[in-house]
Amino acid sequence: MSDLTDLRINGHRLLQQIEALGKVGAREDGSCCRLALTDDDRMGRDLVVSRMRELGLEIQIDRVGNIFGMRRGAEDLPPVMTGSHIDTVATGGKLDGAYGVLAGLELIRTLNEAEASTRHPIAVAVFTNEEGVRFHPDMLGSLVYAGGLGVEDAWAIPATDGPSFGKELVRIGYAGAMAPGSIVPQSFVELHIEQGPILDAEGGSLGAVGNLQGISWQEVVIRGVANHAGTTPMRMRRDAAYGAARVVCFVRDLAREIGGTQVGTVGAFKVAPNLINVIPREAIITVDLRNTDEPVLQAAEHRLGAFLRDLADREELEIRTRRLARFEPVVFDEGIVSVIQEAAEFLGQPIRSMTSGAGQDAQMMARICPAAMIFVPSIGGISHSPSERTRPEHLELGANVLLQTILRLAK
Repeated sequence: MSDLTDLRINGHRLLQQIEALGKVGAREDGSCCRLALTDDDRMGRDLVVSRMRELGLEIQIDRVGNIFGMRRGAEDLPPVMTGSHIDTVATGGKLDGAYGVLAGLELIRTLNEAEASTRHPIAVAVFTNEEGVRFHPDMLGSLVYAGGLGVEDAWAIPATDGPSFGKELVRIGYAGAMAPGSIVPQSFVELHIEQGPILDAEGGSLGAVGNLQGISWQEVVIRGVANHAGTTPMRMRRDAAYGAARVVCFVRDLAREIGGTQVGTVGAFKVAPNLINVIPREAIITVDLRNTDEPVLQAAEHRLGAFLRDLADREELEIRTRRLARFEPVVFDEGIVSVIQEAAEFLGQPIRSMTSGAGQDAQMMARICPAAMIFVPSIGGISHSPSERTRPEHLELGANVLLQTILRLAK
């Protein structure tokens, strides 16, 4: 492998590829909207698959639309896999997920240009519906791939705008024939922007991600009684919006009280009938709780449940909950993390040990193979926003650390 350590990716070319994919689903406000299995997602997939063909990769698509481009190795061994996703949130940026996929393709192009061979094959993956915006849960494609959800169950999941996952997958032409999980990697390494403020605030340029927070998503439906806003005394109201507001405050206070890595968010909030002079009869909200410690996360869930029961009794409200997603915290493979650190040190770059606060496909792949992640900074800690940015030199550096990591694993 000594003759390959001098290889570096073409940073300018990587940035061009990021810009090209970023134009698919681009909006006037500068955001990128490629919700899973929409026409924009299809166009993004078509672009990535065309790049894979240009690189001479063997392309396989599984039954939930996960895409794999394989570069042959010198021996018939399990592949070293990298990749991420290209679907976005409705107000996403150009980097979340897409950076990891395109950096994987750029490292393949670098190896092709050098006519370099590796002992293990190298695969670049594009996982379906990582964001979980249009279909719940998030990380759906990698979850099915790792055996955590059946294909039929995934196909039956309804979109937030109506049609089922299966119907939309067929409609966009990405219902493949391969059984999910057919390719079991030797290892999986995901390169990603941090989506948080730590690296940028500390002036760091790289993170080796050793663990990932557990995630609990719930939908909370609160029902009261609609009534006249002027004639109904305060003591006689059964106000669904007031109940929802109490939950918002409780979630924030709960996270602060628990401390540590605990976070809590009410991200969606809808009321009906949504009129200025009518007491709301219904409020639907989502609660997102996360922690790196599973017992602490469970305790937070139990305390939320107790609060909701007490709130329903005190305010004479009907409160129902529905679980949208639940994933335990993940500890990544120490050996892979060490290889990432060695690759950064080889390039003369300091690297920080980190936790991922966001769910990622790597947490699902860790169920079936050794896995870890590489982070580069997000300017201002901003992601899922048109303002999502990472400095070009950091994007190039992260891709080179990925290249050297993959070379070490595939040697």
